Amino acid sequence: MSESIVSAGQGKIVTARGSVMAFKAVAAQTDGDFSLMERTVPPPSAAKPSRRPLPHRHVNCSEAFWVLDGTITFVLDGVEQRGGRDDFLLVPRGASHTFGNDGEEPARLLVLHAPAMDAYFAELDALWSGETPPAPEAERALMSRYGMEPG
Repeated sequence: MSESIVSAGQGKIVTARGSVMAFKAVAAQTDGDFSLMERTVPPPSAAKPSRRPLPHRHVNCSEAFWVLDGTITFVLDGVEQRGGRDDFLLVPRGASHTFGNDGEEPARLLVLHAPAMDAYFAELDALWSGETPPAPEAERALMSRYGMEPG
């Protein structure tokens, strides 16, 4: 990626769980300090029910979400909350969390990881590239390699 303006929907693109993640900044650009993605989360359907990330905790990373469009259901330390346009949620290191789109329209959000986590999402993209979703054990093993524990 170049060192210029990155438009909506553009950047280093990876996918997983039906979401499209367009990285605006990656570790190579920020000396590993942070990564920033625009994530589009589709609504659930009969063919593709909501695919939330497995509940997890980051032991070496803080994560922040800013909802751009739509509604996202967040679960933070067991408490379910809905975030709409322009809502912000900080997930401190060690806090259990997951999220998903339970609405009828696609949702878009900015997701910041500090330090950077784009390498994890590149591997997640490869894991989800098969004909069927990966086994939860395979996803948990990948998460563990990047400092994420079951939440």
